[in-house]
Amino acid sequence: MTPNEKAKILSEALPYIKKFTKKIMVIKYGGNAMIDDKLKHSFAKDVVLLKLVGMNPIIVHGGGPQINERLDFIGKKGQFHKGMRVTDKDTINVVYDVLNSINLEIVKLIKKNGGHASSLSQKESLGFIKSKKLVINDNVLGENNLDLGYVGEIESIDKKFINEFITNKSIPVIAPIGYGDDGQIYNINADVVAGKIAEVMSSEKLVIMTNTKGVLDKDKKLITGLKASEVDGLIKSEILSGGMLPKIQSAVYAAKSKVNSVHIIDGRVEHALLLEILTDQGVGTLIKSH
Repeated sequence: MTPNEKAKILSEALPYIKKFTKKIMVIKYGGNAMIDDKLKHSFAKDVVLLKLVGMNPIIVHGGGPQINERLDFIGKKGQFHKGMRVTDKDTINVVYDVLNSINLEIVKLIKKNGGHASSLSQKESLGFIKSKKLVINDNVLGENNLDLGYVGEIESIDKKFINEFITNKSIPVIAPIGYGDDGQIYNINADVVAGKIAEVMSSEKLVIMTNTKGVLDKDKKLITGLKASEVDGLIKSEILSGGMLPKIQSAVYAAKSKVNSVHIIDGRVEHALLLEILTDQGVGTLIKSH
């Protein structure tokens, strides 16, 4: 690439930088981008750059593959219900340990690439995501009050607590773990946490990174734009299922909660975040409320 071509790309990013200065960007970090070393560094550089040009990224991460690997090691098989992990006592201990380890790794990676990040997922910080046990009524399966174990639903999120880190020019890194009034730690789907934080923080964007091009139609072709009203039909026809359900439901929830734009993007693409936020070249599906 010639110096002129590089300069052209930088100048094209300027309107987006001006538009999104001081805006909050909630990023759900997951999939291959969390496993592949090259993509890890690409993600960290993207987040540091967004912060340096005046935006306020907040990272919410998952850890499904790493949790599965640890469970396999101790002889337990992971079970799921509509994209949510069934979490018994042994599993919640594994979930907490693995997510905490991932969280600290992300913080370290951001610092290594020139940024400043803070873990919001140590035990002394967990109370900022207040949660309670999730109760599932699954009429489709003919079961009522399906017990998923230590899976939580969010009661509230402490906006002031998160804002303290942003004010101190730090990038908050959040694991999907909630804390109950009973002192119990709860496992919460990371997409759900990201969607709720985007709403509470009045985020400009919610970006969900995944291992597909975005939302795909029945022919496995990318749907570049999707209205919230179209999602129910895709779920009923089972075009959307499994792990994509929490993602799309969180995206629709955030869009309806006045998050300005919600994107499900391909985390396997290097510098996917910069492509989505600072260029016209989107790399996924844009979800609109209507």
